[in-house]
Amino acid sequence: MTYLPKGSAAEGPYALAVDPARAAWTYSSLRVVELPPGGAHSFATGESEWIVLPLTGGCTVHTEGEIIELLGRESVFSEASDFAYVPRDSHLQIASGAGGRFALAGAKCERRLPARYGPAPEVPVEHRGSGTCARQVRNFAAADAFDCDRLIAVEVVTPGGNWSSYPPHKHDEYRPGAETELEEIYYFEIDGPGGFGYQRVFPSREGGTDVLAEVRSGDAVLVPDGWHGPSIAQPGHAMYYLNVMAGPGDEREWKICFHPDHTEGYR
Repeated sequence: MTYLPKGSAAEGPYALAVDPARAAWTYSSLRVVELPPGGAHSFATGESEWIVLPLTGGCTVHTEGEIIELLGRESVFSEASDFAYVPRDSHLQIASGAGGRFALAGAKCERRLPARYGPAPEVPVEHRGSGTCARQVRNFAAADAFDCDRLIAVEVVTPGGNWSSYPPHKHDEYRPGAETELEEIYYFEIDGPGGFGYQRVFPSREGGTDVLAEVRSGDAVLVPDGWHGPSIAQPGHAMYYLNVMAGPGDEREWKICFHPDHTEGYR
């Protein structure tokens, strides 16, 4: 299933649990865990590297004999958050005194890098596009912003009534210097009650992924292949999405190909 409405991919303590087996691919994972005040959650990282990213609230991450304090944030619409990187073949515990919601972005990988803290002030924030295609991109774990083995993750906030993830683009094949192969997860939150948005994915090859989903807070869309975009925010309701990507390339890169029918007059 490419479109995962809220709750349809819940599992155990997770409000959302996407792993390679569920997605029928090889590398990318995303979990969302909701902790009550004083709550804690722990798991073994296995063959994947992970980033703990507060969506709301703050937490303490215990791993590799280290304690990483995450201040977090009030909401995904307020600002970029600090985060913690946790390596493969380790164990982590998340604990939150006040409670909150936390994304766990993962990628199956080979190298075992050290656990690290990612400060919020060091997150590169990019204002991309203009007019009704303007949006804010927080490149907290972009390929050129934070060192991981395979994991790439960014956040996007699209103002109400605007389009993002536009022009439609793809990254489903390896073409040296032009395109990298990456599996991608979109996780959505909408600002304000009753808000929604739309996500389009359409085929780049015969039999490829084809979906037009009305998305609400807690929904996810998987992009194993195909042109993806636009992501459209309902007027009056800003839309947030977390992108989690990983792929088989020897180099950790985000190289994309824009759809030729949608670029004229845009740039």
